[in-house]
Amino acid sequence: MTENEPNIEKPVDPEESAVKAREKLREVINALGSYHMHSCVRCGLCGETCHIYLTDPVPENLPGVKASKIISHFRRYHTFLGRVAPILVGARNLTPEALDELVEVVYGRCTMCGRCGINCSVGADIGSIMRMGRMILAASGRVPKNLQAVVDNQLNTGNQMAITQEELKSTAEWISEDLQHEMGNKEVRIPVDEHGKRVVYLVNPREVKFFPLSLSAAAGVFYAAGESWTMSSRFYDVTNYGLFSGDNVAAEEITRQAIEETLRLGAEEMILSECGHGFRAFRWEGPNWMHKKYSIPVRSMLDVMLEYIESGRIKVDRAKNKDRVTLHDPCNLVRYGGVSEPQRKILHKVCGDFVEMVPNREQNFCCGGGGGMLSMSEYGERRVLSGKVKADQIHATSAKIVATPCHNCADQLLELNKHYKLGIEVMAVVELVYNALVL
Repeated sequence: MTENEPNIEKPVDPEESAVKAREKLREVINALGSYHMHSCVRCGLCGETCHIYLTDPVPENLPGVKASKIISHFRRYHTFLGRVAPILVGARNLTPEALDELVEVVYGRCTMCGRCGINCSVGADIGSIMRMGRMILAASGRVPKNLQAVVDNQLNTGNQMAITQEELKSTAEWISEDLQHEMGNKEVRIPVDEHGKRVVYLVNPREVKFFPLSLSAAAGVFYAAGESWTMSSRFYDVTNYGLFSGDNVAAEEITRQAIEETLRLGAEEMILSECGHGFRAFRWEGPNWMHKKYSIPVRSMLDVMLEYIESGRIKVDRAKNKDRVTLHDPCNLVRYGGVSEPQRKILHKVCGDFVEMVPNREQNFCCGGGGGMLSMSEYGERRVLSGKVKADQIHATSAKIVATPCHNCADQLLELNKHYKLGIEVMAVVELVYNALVL
């Protein structure tokens, strides 16, 4: 397989898969979707907002051009002229060949970051159009292999990395021992499967496997705040790759498992560790997928930590974080989730020298690792190239530390740091809060 060639398993019956794709197209088109499909005026201004186009300015990378591939199929089956004179309006049949072509367009050339949509001259939500394309491909069995494997892991094992319950418990034990030594207190620990705690805490499995400092820091902050909390060994994954694959059925099932496990443990609230798409999926998309409201609150750890600081439950000293810190805003957390200020208020309180990237907040550029891109190695070269926009943003701040409340973003930033020789350290916000604790 060559670079950028989609790594998918072709359906056994291509024609049957095309029928399923057309059925899914009919299903996903509602009044709002139809509006966005009709609204593009082909002005090309979206190119100035897209990190992929800015680093590789070919027509295929223009957000409007990418969306037009999906729109052409919409026109063929859901507009009058598309049905009677398809060539006249550029309408295309949704054939097996067209579906194969669409894979690279919606998975390999777009992170669904949404920046083009908020800057569109007519308000077309291109990110949503691209996800509709992913939904069509998921229905036809054309999700890239490695991305589908992550979804399968979540459905079959309760977490994206297929970490066993025994491994989680063992990791929690040794992290607890290290934390007790570091904090000088035998009471601090990572509780697992404890019933009746106020909070169930979901984490990215990478915190268990590769980044234990984030989990350790969260445990330290919870202890300092006197929080009643636990993790579940059955389901503790804050990520939901059904959002990225376009499989709403899988996304709903992942959401259901998390909510049910929180209720089974008798908790009052589910707290999400720092994860951009995880926050969007569980806080906002989940109730839509499940077709009902949650019976418990779901909040970000960022909101919780800010509450701890402002209420005096924990005390911090900003002088303990002396190096210059800047902040990378995860797309799904800020643009789709509406959470932009808690992390800033926190960093101002726990860092001695905090500076902003420009632009920031909802205008911040995607780091290049979103949309499941990190799971699809066939697009690795394009992913790192597209991250140059973010690398230039970071370099301009002269920061030594980049804080980001998302492990997907952290993974991408670590790779950008190595590739573009930025000389930075990448940290979660909770790690900086823990460093600043006054016990």
